[in-house]
Amino acid sequence: MYCPSQNAPMSKKKDPKNRINTREGKVVCVTGASGCIGSWLVKQLLQRGYTVRAAVLDPSDPKITAHLHALDGAKERLHTFKANLLEEGSFDAPVDGCEGVFHLASTVIFSSNDPQAEIIDPAVKGTLNVLISCSKVLSIKRVVVTSSIASTYSNGTPLTEDVVLDETWFSNPDVCKELNMVPLSKTLAEAAAWNFAEENGINLVTIQPGFVIVPFLQPNLNFSVGLILNLINGDQKFPSPCTFVDVRDIAYAHIFKLFRFPQLMADI
Repeated sequence: MYCPSQNAPMSKKKDPKNRINTREGKVVCVTGASGCIGSWLVKQLLQRGYTVRAAVLDPSDPKITAHLHALDGAKERLHTFKANLLEEGSFDAPVDGCEGVFHLASTVIFSSNDPQAEIIDPAVKGTLNVLISCSKVLSIKRVVVTSSIASTYSNGTPLTEDVVLDETWFSNPDVCKELNMVPLSKTLAEAAAWNFAEENGINLVTIQPGFVIVPFLQPNLNFSVGLILNLINGDQKFPSPCTFVDVRDIAYAHIFKLFRFPQLMADI
């Protein structure tokens, strides 16, 4: 999905891969950089010559950052920052001086005694805290927010074979509440992001991946592959509907999103 801060004609250029192949000297921020998608995004950005400012919960914890520092180019162009989704101003330092920001940090908890504090607030307030920090930095030309396919299809419409999901689809919070707090958190967070971007002139795009699968860079198992492992171990339940996407494709899609409609991006 795409929300420009000003109207502009679409470019007719068609070369996503060649244009973003090398961007030496460019500085971008990745929140949630130690996660499944974030790790691959950092890897691909470093491969393309970017300087990456990675926001993680604890940069001093090797379980969080060791695999990032082991990436090619990390020694020269990877900088880690401590940041907390619930602390306003926590992302001021990571996004400072950046031209593009990728916001991936999020919690994925399906069961909680306090879903508002543990699921909804980190998603909604966390997204707004990142965008508030971005709004202070004039050099930022675009923000890419990682949402979820759960923010699109949970609206009560049956997903029959002839149904096509597009950018007009948004989940209904009331429907989400009947399903799970995670779809609700993703839906509310994305809605908050669009509203803030519109009110503050931020050039925003969002990505809605489904279940993200192998290969891993991070040392821990991600939720999506955990579902498959549960089946192997005898679990008889599996979420429906479900879609799977290779994490490498999602990481590349983030970088491509940074360059879509390039006339709005100046020289980023």
